Amino acid sequence: MKLSIPTLLALAGALAATSAQAHVAASGPAYANTTAEIQLTVGHGCSGSDTYRLKVTLPEGLGGVRPLDSVFGKATLEKDANGTVTAIVWTRAATSEVLPADTHFHRVALRARLPDKPFTTLFFPTTQTCLDATGKELTVEWVGTSSGHDHGSDSGTTTEPEPAPSVFLLPARSPGWNKYTVNEHVHDLSVFNDALIVWAGDKAYSANPVTKGLIETEKDTGVLTEIHPGTEIWVKY
Repeated sequence: MKLSIPTLLALAGALAATSAQAHVAASGPAYANTTAEIQLTVGHGCSGSDTYRLKVTLPEGLGGVRPLDSVFGKATLEKDANGTVTAIVWTRAATSEVLPADTHFHRVALRARLPDKPFTTLFFPTTQTCLDATGKELTVEWVGTSSGHDHGSDSGTTTEPEPAPSVFLLPARSPGWNKYTVNEHVHDLSVFNDALIVWAGDKAYSANPVTKGLIETEKDTGVLTEIHPGTEIWVKY
């Protein structure tokens, strides 16, 4: 950990954190080896039609899964031969509850014990089913797990799959300095946007524009852009 910039943290103000949102998105916060509520939001329906059903496939390693019923609809569980919950399906109580047009934002949620795998991403592949005015089902598969593909339309005709909802597992933290050994390749440092600063050797990262500017101009300090497996980092919250 390098502490040669005495004014760096003093000048750090509010962080300008932003995140890309898929049309079906998951949100945390998600901390490894904790019990958390994960919300899934549906930004829109399918080609102008309202959503009727959501099937969310769960990642491996979740424990004590409990879905929440919502105003969208009741939840049912799918299990494997060992009794492990593998998916949750939320469905409207009746087709008459489906709106005549795609006008509403929907939200569902589940509570689970998250795996002890910090700095990894949990994907929740989701099948979104809508009903058009004639009662015909329209389906969109949100199952892509690649961070590098382009986001296409919701028509299901793109060559790349639509992105699956996901959450990034953060490590346990405490106010002040936290020391971690990162065993995964972290490409997107925006997961540290709520931190004051991140140090890895002689490189540093901050989402705060003032602190970022100081890092860029400080002699013998490099800009941290990614973290490789086996790297020891210091993070101040």
